[in-house]
Amino acid sequence: MASSSSIVQVVSESTLDSDVVPSSLIEIAPFLRVANEVEAINPRVAYLCRFHGGFEKAHRLDPLSNGRGVRQFKIALLQRLERENDPTLKGRVEQSDVVEIKNFYQQYYKMYIQALQNAADKAERDQLTKAYQTAAVLFEVLKAVNQTISETHNHVDPDSSIMRRPKIHAAYHALRDTKGLPWPKDHEKNADADLLEWLQAMFGFQKDNVSNQREHLILLIASMHIRQISKHEQHPKLDDHVLDTTMKKLFKNYKRWCKHLGRKTSLWLPTIQQEVQQRKLLYMGLYSYGARRLTCDLCQSVFATSFIIDALLLF
Repeated sequence: MASSSSIVQVVSESTLDSDVVPSSLIEIAPFLRVANEVEAINPRVAYLCRFHGGFEKAHRLDPLSNGRGVRQFKIALLQRLERENDPTLKGRVEQSDVVEIKNFYQQYYKMYIQALQNAADKAERDQLTKAYQTAAVLFEVLKAVNQTISETHNHVDPDSSIMRRPKIHAAYHALRDTKGLPWPKDHEKNADADLLEWLQAMFGFQKDNVSNQREHLILLIASMHIRQISKHEQHPKLDDHVLDTTMKKLFKNYKRWCKHLGRKTSLWLPTIQQEVQQRKLLYMGLYSYGARRLTCDLCQSVFATSFIIDALLLF
């Protein structure tokens, strides 16, 4: 935990995300303000403030993005969340998001609320008022994270407000297609099992990462979907062009380095059309889970990626 002077550092008002929040979404401004304030101290807590207090709340306030500037704002926020999920996750101190923000909130409350409760001069009272506002935001985000964990047991809840967004709903249901995939005999398959759980069961990736990688992949696909599909089109099913664009983005470096090393990529698609989308999602999920985490060396990463993709072809 950083010192008291650093954690309450006031960010220049011109840099705050709340300055560009559409008027119809003004309620989320405090969450984005706090995200900016704590980002230097705990980037993961800042990410959680933007996701739960920013994106989810923005969707509840204007689910159809009818307000002026709302659609553009949501796209920008989705893109930022997609960029920041992995690096903030790697830098997370605790084993889970709920413990991370709970500990941060408790330390913040102890350091500022309790320490300043007997403030005498005006400057300290102003600081206490600001600390109360920040603590209230952190507590709201803590409740949101806690609720997500307790309700879904590390699975995205299809009934949550954010999942009722057509483009995110489409990505979620596409990931649920595990038809034809063999499960390990000793694995207890859940009723709502999806492709990421299958990959975890088959390749032994850390179970704690299932929820985070699912959220990351859904946000990535949904972000691409929002940019390419008209807001007037509901698209209950995942658009093939969106999926192709997302996959191209993920594997851009992998393909480039395969070419540089003079070897063919291991990406392969089945001839049966009904299986193509499932295979693409498996590739993206597999890459999200393992390939980019196996090594930081680019040359080795090409072979690591090819190896686990080749392994996928065995099933």
